[in-house]
Amino acid sequence: MDGPSSYTVGTMSERFDCHYCRDPLHGKKYVQKEGRHCCVKCFEKFCANTCIECKKPIGADAKELHFKNRYWHDNCFRCFKCYTSLVNEPFMLKENNKVWCSSCSSTEGANKCKGCFKAIIAGDQNVEYKKSFWHKECFTCSQCKQVIGTGSFFPKGDDIYCVSCHEHKFAKLCFKCKKAITSGGITYQEQPWHSECFVCTGCSKQIGGKRFTAVEDQYYCVDCYKTFVAKKCAGCKNPITGFGRGSTVVSHEGQSWHDYCFKCTKCSRPLANRRFVYHNEQIYCADCPHRL
Repeated sequence: MDGPSSYTVGTMSERFDCHYCRDPLHGKKYVQKEGRHCCVKCFEKFCANTCIECKKPIGADAKELHFKNRYWHDNCFRCFKCYTSLVNEPFMLKENNKVWCSSCSSTEGANKCKGCFKAIIAGDQNVEYKKSFWHKECFTCSQCKQVIGTGSFFPKGDDIYCVSCHEHKFAKLCFKCKKAITSGGITYQEQPWHSECFVCTGCSKQIGGKRFTAVEDQYYCVDCYKTFVAKKCAGCKNPITGFGRGSTVVSHEGQSWHDYCFKCTKCSRPLANRRFVYHNEQIYCADCPHRL
């Protein structure tokens, strides 16, 4: 950056005329430029450089700054972004002949914080989420305004919530423990559960996503249901679980059978959905009792 320009300005006692208007310069202020003498008015009209910022002539009494054939009034030489005076300060000349201070030049093009709308410059701790950026200290909970920073959070529309506020405001409560379900969980008969709370009454193993049987608001895995709850088949003496083969149950006189076990004691004919005779706690087809 070149320093302020100056011209020879003086007064004369002998006759001396302006180079342009020929008015006498005797006893008047004049300017000498490139070997020519002119009055102040003609200097501004014909000789003065034009300020690239305000587009006005830089008069003889003004301080002029120039750089690479560009000229400014000293009070016009300011940062295009922050308007800080750049006289005696480092600067950069960018497109459209705009000058920038070093600070604004370094932040130009940087990501803008969605919280404070200021630039995130190199070295700043920041958070990125869905192509938006925040200073770490600007990434706060929409409810309590506490800094989340790089901690856990929950998005809800355009808002961000810390774990505590999200639980209080949105999370469902587990049907068993009555505490908030912050992640995962299962739903059974429109009731929300923590996965770790939805367990077998018999063995306490988690049954979410597995086969189970509900009995009077109690839940049993297949093995525990067979062992503790299921009726025993009067034919094969094995548990009737309702799963897989034999899911259809036949009941009579307080006893139960797998459908495939419900058959004639004498001829072994299957009797599910057929006429049968119950005699001495035994099951017979309609024909076999006559043969006893």
